[in-house]
Amino acid sequence: MILKRICVEVSKLKSGTSDHYGDAFLVAMENDTPEVLSMIIETFPQSMWTSDVNGYTVSQISIMNRCEKVYNLLVNMMVLRKFSHKSIIDKDGNNLLHLVGKLAPPHKINRVTGGALQMQKELQWFQEVREILRPEDMEERNKNKETPMMVFRKEHKDLRQKGEDWMKKTADSYTITAALIITMVFAAAITVPGGNNGETGQATYRESLSFIIFVVSNAISLFTSTTALLLFLSILTARYADDDFLYKLPKRLIFGLVMLFISVSAMMIAFSASLYINFEHDKPWVLIPIAALTCLPIASFATLQLPLLVVLITSTYGRGIFRRSMLKIEAAEFNDLVPK
Repeated sequence: MILKRICVEVSKLKSGTSDHYGDAFLVAMENDTPEVLSMIIETFPQSMWTSDVNGYTVSQISIMNRCEKVYNLLVNMMVLRKFSHKSIIDKDGNNLLHLVGKLAPPHKINRVTGGALQMQKELQWFQEVREILRPEDMEERNKNKETPMMVFRKEHKDLRQKGEDWMKKTADSYTITAALIITMVFAAAITVPGGNNGETGQATYRESLSFIIFVVSNAISLFTSTTALLLFLSILTARYADDDFLYKLPKRLIFGLVMLFISVSAMMIAFSASLYINFEHDKPWVLIPIAALTCLPIASFATLQLPLLVVLITSTYGRGIFRRSMLKIEAAEFNDLVPK
């Protein structure tokens, strides 16, 4: 590799090597390129302690700037975990939890769509850093007498409100949809296709397969739409604490969307079965366009709402941004440089 060759040649210089790799190291860190960082560190182990003009080290910069890949690299190298027994403090008395409690740079936050998901990612960062540090670090105060959680709440006050507004607006839209579906399928359950037998009062086509499909799909649509409605209402009435954005609110929105999709699909199946019962003998040709058109609203719902559902599931249940095996490197040669 060209980079490896350059590092080897620079290492042969008799003096001033830090002047050669320092700027490159900081640029690679700011651009979140762990491959370059690992190559420089392997050649110059002391580069781990390179700091910027403000005196922040690679550990602090990776957390403040939300450099996910660099952070994973440092965790793989056990650099951050070797500091779990002591605090890394900046000139303002902030430890790493104070730094991660500060709001991420705008260009990092805007990579995620929706205030709720942005808040969730910020909480994921805070939770991750808290896990590798000492429990008492959560209670440490900086020069402004603020704990890490106090810093987080102050810095993310506007983002939390933005996330609350996004959640409520989204849930409100789906609540209307679920309520309309409940109204339609409940009315369909009362007025069965084919009517009732005048003598027995039972459904005329109760023995036919198409009628059974109608009843089952209509019931599924009613139950799932009701469940979706309750989930969306629970979002509207939630307390919206900071921690709620981590799992509670996204989970409710995920399951609400899944229930709503099932409800729409079952409703269209019930509608198709109803038309089939009425026209299967007199006009069987109607069944072909019915089958084709039934897929249209289902496909439209999936196409328009599936991206949001995928993002919610990935951010809530996926591997997330902290991948421990993202980059395997041999760190034994410079682990001894980490203070004990």
